[in-house]
Formats: sequence, structure tokens, C-alpha cells
Amino acid sequence: MRTSRLTTTAVAVAAISVLATACTGQSGTGATDDPKANTTINFWHGWNSPAEVKAVQDNIDRFEKAHPNIKVKVSGNINDDKLNQALRAGGSNGPDVVSSFTTANVGKFCSSGAFADLKPFIEKSKLDLEKTFPKVLLDYTQFEGKRCALPLLTDAYGLYYNKDAFRKAGITAPPKTMSELASVAKKLTVEKGDSYSQLGFMPNFHGYETVASHYLSSWDHKYFDENGKSNIAKDPAFAEMFTYQKQLVDDLGGYAKLEKYRGTFGDEWGAKHPFHTGQVAMQLDGEWRLGMAEDAGADFEIGVAPMPVADDEADSYGKGFLSGTVVGIAPASKKQNAAWELVKYMTSDTEAVVNFANGIRNVPSTLEALKSPDLKFDPRFRTFLDIAQHPKSSTPDGAVNGSTYQLTLQDFGYQYEKGAVKDLQAGLEKTARQIDTDIAKAK
Repeated sequence: MRTSRLTTTAVAVAAISVLATACTGQSGTGATDDPKANTTINFWHGWNSPAEVKAVQDNIDRFEKAHPNIKVKVSGNINDDKLNQALRAGGSNGPDVVSSFTTANVGKFCSSGAFADLKPFIEKSKLDLEKTFPKVLLDYTQFEGKRCALPLLTDAYGLYYNKDAFRKAGITAPPKTMSELASVAKKLTVEKGDSYSQLGFMPNFHGYETVASHYLSSWDHKYFDENGKSNIAKDPAFAEMFTYQKQLVDDLGGYAKLEKYRGTFGDEWGAKHPFHTGQVAMQLDGEWRLGMAEDAGADFEIGVAPMPVADDEADSYGKGFLSGTVVGIAPASKKQNAAWELVKYMTSDTEAVVNFANGIRNVPSTLEALKSPDLKFDPRFRTFLDIAQHPKSSTPDGAVNGSTYQLTLQDFGYQYEKGAVKDLQAGLEKTARQIDTDIAKAK
């Protein structure tokens, strides 16, 4: 489970922009400590629910049993702002092992030196990354050839649907293409006066998890061209996605009516989430939603499927949006060799990854763990394991200024969906120029 993606990303962008002025890269491993000596290291992470905190501690307990000379002091509920402050300050009370939910900021972490370069540690340990991790995860934990992080579990996004509502509407299977999604969403929508008693799908970008980057995973797309310039005005996938989303908004009642209905929704992370309560019949969301809906006592049968894909890409059905937690080493740590032992254990030890995935209901992040018979999950969870391994599943490209370009694109989406921008192509061209300007300033 994560905090709100947009909130986390916005905070992280501000934090890392400051951090970039305080960190520099390192040469070699920067580590002189003896990993076999008795020592204590600090591990900072962002998980905060009781179940998640317990799963983290269970994992640490197993590590300490395997490495009796290394004790780990764990600090949870650490967001990127707190992490930034500690990394800037340095000192013995700061973290040695660091983690973040903001995969979109790995470009910033790596280019600014906020996270230490892991290449010397990986080479010394002879860890074969290509044989250990799925390609997409390797891509989002490095930037321009510099690897400053490794993946620690994965988030895979799919489509949840209310099977009872499907049966009542005479729908026999989940949609597989975006045109089918629109048709099913309209069929499932039940209006009530100037509102709804049931909405087939919440298309608005402010809806929970229906942000531009998640929608875009249904199209084959490329954020940047071969020269590193924004590609959003040239790649037709972006215009197609925004056109589709705006049409769905209009077909389901219009922006204002949908926003008014959204105001009745419970908290994204609470029991009154609109999918749990039946207010929304289909939901784009991550793998954690299944367990949360069951825990909330949803009184209908829950179905899970991959997110539908663009109509002309039907052969890619099964792919989806991927994200996850990243973990690395603080550049100011004086115990980097010991810290690497923990990073290596948490990210590449099959038993550790499987147990952690079971504990917090996330998708495992290694190839071996994804196939492990020790995974304990609802059969429906298999959908997310398959999405995580699909060759066309995707995640946003890294950038030197982190996720700033995604926020810029999302801000454009907010204006377009409500009708404030009339010329889509001109709007995309203007947004592309802003993205290029922001990146140039960050270099």
C-alpha cells in the first residue's frame, strides 16, 4: 500500500530539487567498513500500516539471523521530504539504507548523487542483474547508465470489477480494449437525479489512480525521443489517450457531474473507497486493492483482470503499469559495505523477497520469487504476477529532474478534461516545450 501517488510525487519533487544542491557523486564504493565486523546500521522506509511495519521487521529479523554481526535500526513512515533532510545533514544518526516509493524520481536520485552508485557493490558481489530482475524494474532503478537503486517489490496495476454488477447488466467478461471499457462503463452506469447510484468507471484524472501515466500504459508510447526531447506532441499515443479520456468523461455525464459525485467518495486508503462501497463498478488500481477490498467487507464478488489496451494493440492485452519501491545506500554512510549486505539481501534473496511480498501483499520483484511455490496469494492475484512479467508492461521514463515532467503532463490533463484547453495538439506542443525547458534548467 502507498500514500497518494500525486501527493507523494509532488512532495518528492520539491525535496529532491533541494537535495540536488547538497549531494555530490562518489568515486569507487566510498566504503571502508568491514562487513564482517559487529556494527549497527540504520534503515529508513516509508511503510506505516501495522501489517506493513510488521512485515518489514520480520524481514529484518531474518536478515539479522543470517548476518549476526549486523544489527539494523529501523525507522518507518519516512517520506522523501524527511529523507532529504537527513541525507543533507549526514552524520551517524542518518540512514545507511534508504528507500522510496517514488520510482519516477530515480533519475534525480542517480544524477544528483542523492543515492550512492551501486555498481561497485554489484560487481564485487557478482550479482547478475539480468538474471535476477525483470527488465522493466531494472530500467526504473537506473538513469543514463548509473545504477543507484534496486527494486524492492513491485506494484502492478490492473482492472478491478464488480462481478455482481456485471451479471446484473448482462456483461459476461471484463473488457479487453479501450472501446470495450467505454461501452461497459456506460452500460454499468446508473444515474440517479443529477448524480449516480452506480458509476461504471471514474474516468477523471483526479479519480483514484486514474492519472495520465496509468492510462498511458494501455498504449504503446514513448515520453522522450532519441535526443531526449519531449515526445508527447509527436507520439500519437498521447493525443489518442487524452482524446479517449475526454470522450469518456463527456459520455459518462461530463466533468462537473463526475467531480460532484467524486466528492461523495471515501478515502482512497479507507474502508469506504468507492469500489468497496459499490459506488464505482470498475476501478483501475494496484495489486493491494484486492486485499483492502476483502478486508473492508465488500459485499459483492470481486473480479480482477489486466487493464484494457488500445484497440489497435489488442495483441498486447495482459500488460499494465508497473511501479514499486526502490532501495539504495546513503552516500554519506560510513557503513556502506554493511548497508550493501542488507540491500542485497532484501532485494535479491528469493526467500526474503517472497516472505516480504506475502507480508505486505505486493508483487515480488525477482524472477525467481515470481515463480516461487511459497507465494501465498488469492488465485486472483495471479493476474498481477502475470502483468509484472509481461514484456510490454511499462513505467515512465526517468529524467534528470525526476517526475516533474509527469506532473506537467498531468496538469495539462486536468485542464483538458474540464474543457479549459480547446486545441489538444497545440496544448501538447506547449506542454512539451515546458517539459524540455524544465529539463534543460535541471542539467
